[in-house]
Amino acid sequence: MGKKIPSYCYVLWLMSLLVLWSSCRKDFEFEPASGNLAFSKDTVFLDTIFSNIGSGTYALKVYNTTNNDIEIPSIRLREGTASGYRLNVDGDAGKEFSNVELLAKDSLFIFVETTFDVTTTGENAFLYTDAIQFNSGDDLQEVQLVTLVQDAIFIFPPTDMNGEKETLLLGLDADGAEIRVEGITLENDQLTFTNEKPYVIYGYAAVPENATLTIDPGARVYFHENSGIWVQEGASISVNGALSEDPELLENQVIFEGDRLEPAFDDVPGQWGTIWLSEGSNNNQINHLTIKNAAIGLLVEGIADVANPTLSITNSQIYNSASVNLWARTASIEGSNLVLGNAGAISLYCNLGGSYSFTHTTIANYWSKSFRGGEALRIDNEVDFQNGQIAVGDLTRAAFTNTIIDGNSFVELALLSNNSNDFTFSFTNCLIQFNDTSGALDDNPLYDFENSTRYNNILLNEDLDFLDTAKNNFRIGESSAARSNAQQAAAQLIPTDILGIDRTVDPAIGAYQYAPDN
Repeated sequence: MGKKIPSYCYVLWLMSLLVLWSSCRKDFEFEPASGNLAFSKDTVFLDTIFSNIGSGTYALKVYNTTNNDIEIPSIRLREGTASGYRLNVDGDAGKEFSNVELLAKDSLFIFVETTFDVTTTGENAFLYTDAIQFNSGDDLQEVQLVTLVQDAIFIFPPTDMNGEKETLLLGLDADGAEIRVEGITLENDQLTFTNEKPYVIYGYAAVPENATLTIDPGARVYFHENSGIWVQEGASISVNGALSEDPELLENQVIFEGDRLEPAFDDVPGQWGTIWLSEGSNNNQINHLTIKNAAIGLLVEGIADVANPTLSITNSQIYNSASVNLWARTASIEGSNLVLGNAGAISLYCNLGGSYSFTHTTIANYWSKSFRGGEALRIDNEVDFQNGQIAVGDLTRAAFTNTIIDGNSFVELALLSNNSNDFTFSFTNCLIQFNDTSGALDDNPLYDFENSTRYNNILLNEDLDFLDTAKNNFRIGESSAARSNAQQAAAQLIPTDILGIDRTVDPAIGAYQYAPDN
């Protein structure tokens, strides 16, 4: 009688047969794809990128709509290994792939990126195209790839022999330690930004003493993460944007924003640092400038009692800052036709006193991306740093005329005086959102709207009828309370609004005049 074979040996033998059968049958299980693939899109648009800077990653989904397991004989870029595009097919990187398996009714992801040197074309902007090809011959299917590549002027800190980037000394902290950031001091041949090519800044670009950074109409300046412009003591910035013949085109306006150009980053706050006008900078002039998606849009430090303002800013808008749109610290600012829109904390912060005059300004904070810890407008003359140090400053003037102070909170005006330093302010023909439902400010004389030395012709808690607050479009509609309620004398001094519309007849409060065709 034969020896009995243990049962586990049969199990091992059967499993071995299954494995061998599976490997031998592979070619029979998957049939070649025959031009019947489906795709999530017929063209992958990779949006605009800068020359020699990699794009974001874009996805294409490939579907097997049949009831059969298939094998795609070839997935490749039309330009082959010479292509500036890169693929990742189900986790494998490359430009050509063979025999890619796809189960019945299943799908796979292809991820696409690109880097391209536009200077090889001899053009400032170049539409770069290629295609992903599936199979060949009669079964060939293609998905187009398209991206606009722009040549740009890059400003970035140099590196030393150890690979360390150059830094700028900002000052000393409370313990006397140096505060430094990556950056570069601009040379004389870098002090004019033209509209011929966009500028991309890495780190902080410092304008040195006795120099002026001039920015021409239509210039575009893009900032990388943790970057900005620093106008040092004795230096100046002159932004010379202009109104386009068609204001909707913005072709002559100057724009500062982050360097991520994909639509998904169009309204992401905090992508870059700030434009910092430090104490002692002078004769700073800004006209027709848009600043968006910064941490702090514009930080202005100065001296309140100087003969000329630290900054004159007109026909400009700052919005979608992660913290504050315009932060002025003991500064002197004159502004008109100015829009300070949504911000994570405060739209306009007049901090530690100063001297300010804002006419036909729209300060409106309808932030909805997260909790907002501030008001549309805050003015103070003292700050407690919670380390035993207190800073104070005199508010010699804060004059608001024909100005909107509004937002999606009950109280959008904060006045914080230490009752020791000067705190001089006035509001004339202004629309103010102030609905103190708790009554906490009832006895505070700073909010006595009947006091004519501080408040004249004030409208409280009215409907502004903004066109689209979520998109920082603060033009006013037909039913807006701002219409025809501006002080005529002040309007005559600024006869056109931020879009160049005449306001000499029935002027509206704020930066925008009502126009039926808006």
